[in-house]
This record gives sequence, structure tokens and C-alpha cells, in this order.
Amino acid sequence: MCGIAGWIDFAGLPSNADQLVETMNNVLARRGPDGSGVWRSEFACLGHRRLSVIDLEGGAQPMELSRERGSITLTYNGEIYNYRELRQELLARGHTFKTQSDTEVLLAAWSEWGYESLGRLNGMFSFALWDASREELWLLRDHLGIKPLYYHWRGSSLLFASEVKALFAHPSVHAVIDAEGVAQLLLPLIKFPGANPYKDVFEVLPGSATVFSRNGLRSIRYWNLEEIISRAPPRIEITQAGASLRGLLIDTIERQTIADVPLCTLLSGGLDSSAITAGAQKIQTGNSKVRSFSVDFNDAADSQTSRSALDRKFAHEAAAFIGSEHRNIVLDTSLLAAPETRDACVAARDLPNGIGDLDLSLLLLCRKVREHATVALSGESADELLAGYLWFQEPTAVWADTFPWLADSPAHGYLHQRILNAFQPALLAELQLEEYLQDHYSAALSKLDLDPGLSAADRRHREIMYLAVTHFLPTLLDRNDRLSMATGLEVRVPFCDHRIVEHLVTLPAAVHTADGREKSVLRQAAKDMLPVGVLERKKSPYPSVPDPTYSSQIASQIDALTSDQRARLRDFFSPSILDGRGAAGMTASHGLISNIEGELVLNFASWFTQYNAQIAT
Repeated sequence: MCGIAGWIDFAGLPSNADQLVETMNNVLARRGPDGSGVWRSEFACLGHRRLSVIDLEGGAQPMELSRERGSITLTYNGEIYNYRELRQELLARGHTFKTQSDTEVLLAAWSEWGYESLGRLNGMFSFALWDASREELWLLRDHLGIKPLYYHWRGSSLLFASEVKALFAHPSVHAVIDAEGVAQLLLPLIKFPGANPYKDVFEVLPGSATVFSRNGLRSIRYWNLEEIISRAPPRIEITQAGASLRGLLIDTIERQTIADVPLCTLLSGGLDSSAITAGAQKIQTGNSKVRSFSVDFNDAADSQTSRSALDRKFAHEAAAFIGSEHRNIVLDTSLLAAPETRDACVAARDLPNGIGDLDLSLLLLCRKVREHATVALSGESADELLAGYLWFQEPTAVWADTFPWLADSPAHGYLHQRILNAFQPALLAELQLEEYLQDHYSAALSKLDLDPGLSAADRRHREIMYLAVTHFLPTLLDRNDRLSMATGLEVRVPFCDHRIVEHLVTLPAAVHTADGREKSVLRQAAKDMLPVGVLERKKSPYPSVPDPTYSSQIASQIDALTSDQRARLRDFFSPSILDGRGAAGMTASHGLISNIEGELVLNFASWFTQYNAQIAT
């Protein structure tokens, strides 16, 4: 797992191109603390920051493969989980290898099959490949877009990087937010594919390649979720669906536990993370135990009712049943509320789009886990793929003519409405935010060609599955990648294996809720792997800090904002949020929903200070 950056210019790179790419590289040092490299030619310069996970001695990048028809050079972020199988196939075809790395296998696969090699890859990745003979740069992302990749294109020149901050390290790219970018800033619960709030900064689409040549840019889809989700529904019962998921999940976990560094799981005590931990333990040999970690808060030790206390109970129950070597990581409230923690989160994400204290606790959890392991497996994305959220079932959300998690419904705690109410009414009116959302919603659904034989319920279920995977899940994958990689921890997400996705997104709604509740397929798949209490546990969201002093510390920070910061914040936030929302005005209640307005104010203040973005509306 790493950070990548680079610069292509068909007018010819300047003499200091490698120094500039090295500067971009260094901005990504937290993603790759174990090594750095830069490669350049007349038109291309590629950079790499390495987090060593596989073949610690031999996997340095950028990596070049010389061929008679011209060399290809790769800078790559991610893991190819089936690289050992590909290596054997390539050896049989006459390829030789100098290292044990998946990087060299990826290069050889491209040399052998070219673009068609993408259909053979199982993994999470973003990479840039320069083909000298064709004078083409290929920018590629994995099927679900687990690993990020951004670019800035102007004329003969293209810059790319794992994170936007690395693009800003180049003198030709600036932090500018136009009107559409402001609209996206105000909508942190949704991701529009390929879009980015920063003007002239674009994102390579998941399951796609962006190709840059002397003829300009073109995009190619190698994995089409729209076609998959539009397939006729399979005739399948819950037992078959569960058995198929179990087989795929065990195979995926076995692939994803390959590493030459310490590995662990993130275990909350919920169904998703417990199933991942159980699968990881199942494939251990001898008396080996998988290590698992859960998050807790320093005031919850005497509480029996807080969400974190319940998580602790179920996590220990799951760990004891599974047999993992478990550790509870307790986070200190003062450190959670510290401005430097928030600044680190905003810097990691390049935007003020964190939700409540969830970013803060995830960053600190990853920091602590990194002291013990370099790779962690997570249950992220199960809710989106297994219809786990309330908005998959709650009628007001399901049948709303919008993205269901943004509907005026209790299914997402009215969070979208609370967020909008925090901002200036005049700004919302100027941006025509509801119309903006409606346009994107209609455009998203227009890409589907669903089976006309589907019932109304199954048709809507498919639509919501598609919207969840394309417009909601990316917000969580981005959060997961940025905050973990900011600590040098690689977090793998087995539920995002594209084979699992293809299995789950076409299942009928009745199969997803076969036992009368959410995640029926996973409960069926894991029924003998987990204790009954965990199997039957009601879904619980990621815990927020239960200590009421957290709220008061946040309120005090809002009161302490400088007048200059307030002046800029007033362009965005409603006066009712900025005035009287300090220590005297904030309620003593705590948690994600009650504090969301204050959290947004502090995120924006941190972002304004760190990025000094030009708002060009």
C-alpha cells in the first residue's frame, strides 16, 4: 500500500520535473513511510512512496520492464490478491521474475495481455502505467474504487496523484472551489462519481481506465456495475445464497491475509467484522491466532448502556468464541477533541467533509493499531451490499424520489436535513441544492436498464443497491483509505471483492431479508462461525464518543474561533449556528446527531486555515 504521483507532458518535461514530482511524492509520505522513488524520461515522470507489505526487499517502485517493443513503467498503490496464481500462469508463458512482488507480476501481466489483464485482477489498486512505445499513460482504479486516484489535465500536460494535496504541491494546480464544488462541500453524505469539489481536479472512475496520449484523454470501463445490476434475478433460496457468500468470503479472506508484515482484524462485535475475524481465524494453521482490535472510549468503563460499552461486550463475546487474540483500544476524550486531531483528519481527507467525531476516532484507532500491525481487515461495505441500513427497509426512505439516505425520514437520523439547516439559507437557494441533487439522482437511475419482469419492490431494491454502491459507499471507502493511510496502516475490505459484489447486488429483496431483518444472507453464511448473541445482534452504527465533556470541549473551540475565521465561516453557516452555539448554547447531550452542526463548523475552520481555498462562485 502506497502513494503515487506523476507528470506527463508531451511538449517535453522541464529539467526540474523529477524534483517537482519528488515534492509531490513527499506530500504522500504518510501513505508510504518505508521508501521513495522517482523515474523519468523525456515525456513522463513517475513517483512512488512505499508502505512495504509484500516482498519487503524486492518491491521498490517505480518499476520498469524492458521489452523489444519498448519499456513499460509502473507506479502502483494497492494489492493484487491473486498475484501468486497470475505469477504461475506467466511463468508457464515464459516470463521470468527477479522479485517476489505483486508489482512485478502486474507489469508482466500487462506486458502479456495489455488492457485485457484487468479482467484477471483480483485486488484493490490504483496505478499509473507509462507505455513508452505507444506514448500512453494508463491511469486505473479497482472495481469499487477502494484506492483513490486524481488527475489534473491541461493541454499537453497531465498530473496525477493518490491524493489531491499532492497535486497542489505542483505550481500549476491551485485549490479553487467553484459553485458546483461548493454544492459538493455542502453534501458530505454523497459522492458523485468522477467529481471533486476542487476545480479542474478529476477522479478516475472505479472499474475504469483513463488513458492520456497525444490525442488527449479517453476513458474505458473494464467493469460495468450497471450491466451486472440489470441482469435477470437468479432463482435462488437463502440457503444457496448464504452458501455461495460463505465460499466467496472465505476465499477472499484467504487471499487478503497474504502479507509479509503483521496483520490483524478490526472487530467491533457486529455481524460484519465478526464474520471477517471468524473467517480469518478459520484459515489459520496450527495454534496460530488472528489478532483483533476494537475501539472504546475512556469514560465507558463503568457504563453498561453506551454504544461503546455494548460494542465492547459483543466484541469480547465474538473474540472468545472465535479464538482471536483480542485487544480493546481505549481512546482518550481530550485527544479526540484536540484541535490537532481534527486538523490531521481534515488534512488526510483534503476536505471538511468528516461526519462528527467518527473521523477523529477512526484516525486515532488506526494510529494505535499501527503500533501492532501494518495490515488490518475491516467489515466496511457490508451494509451497502447486504441491505443493512434502515433506509433499505423504511418505507418513507425506500419510496422517496431521491437518494434514500437523504430522504426526509428517520432512516438516517434526519442527518441530511440537519446538515443543510446548518448552512446559510441564501447560499442553499443560490446553489439550488435540491435541484442539483435531483438532477444527479435522475441521471444515476437513467443508467440502469432493469428487467421489466421485476416486481416494483425488487425493482426499487435494485435501484437502491445501485445508488448505495455508487453514491454512498464511496464516501466510506474514501474515509477508510484516507484516515488509515494517514497512519501508515493498510486496511483491506473483503466485502468489496468484486465477485462478492456481483453475487449480492442481483439477489432479490426477499432473499436479503429472508429471516425478517437485514443481512439475512450473511447471517446464513456465518451461522456456525459466530455466537448466537452476535448473530442476532441488532445493527449498531460505528460508536461515537459517549463522554459529555466532548461536547463542551467542542463548544469551547467554536467560541474561541478568531474573528477572521468567523468572517469566512459566516459566508457558509447560518448565524443561528455560529451565534450561541458555544459553551453556553450547545446542549449537554452528546453523539453524532446532536453535535453535527458544531463539528461542521470546526471542520470548515480547519480546512480554511490549512488549504486557504479560493471560493469562486
